[in-house]
Amino acid sequence: MALPTSTSCLFSATLAVLTLAAMMAFKSQLASKEWLTIFGGFLGSQFFIFMLTAVGNFERMSFGKNFQTKLIPEIVFCLLTSMFVSGLVHRVCVTTCFIFSSIALYYMAHLSNIKYAPVVMRPAATTGKGRKGQ
Repeated sequence: MALPTSTSCLFSATLAVLTLAAMMAFKSQLASKEWLTIFGGFLGSQFFIFMLTAVGNFERMSFGKNFQTKLIPEIVFCLLTSMFVSGLVHRVCVTTCFIFSSIALYYMAHLSNIKYAPVVMRPAATTGKGRKGQ
């Protein structure tokens, strides 16, 4: 069951702040080993997802139910912010954050198209033959 828009906005904003706090608290550990820097980029992509969800829900509450999040400025802003946060941890985290965020954005768009895409009604196929009586 999905959350209401206002609850989802608050919940995703809280998760974004907690992810940011965890990344800053464990900055030295995330930068210590190669696989942990990759994990730091993954955490940055999670921050991107939470922030994009919060921004999208906030805009939906503010501008109406039919408002859609667009590539510019919402997605670019959230992506640049998450890459900046990842850059505070380690330089490699920026690259992995971009890669993981791009993959997550692709799948989010795919799921959104499945759920919210308008249904196109196609006319029934005709065989090209007329009626039997003609």
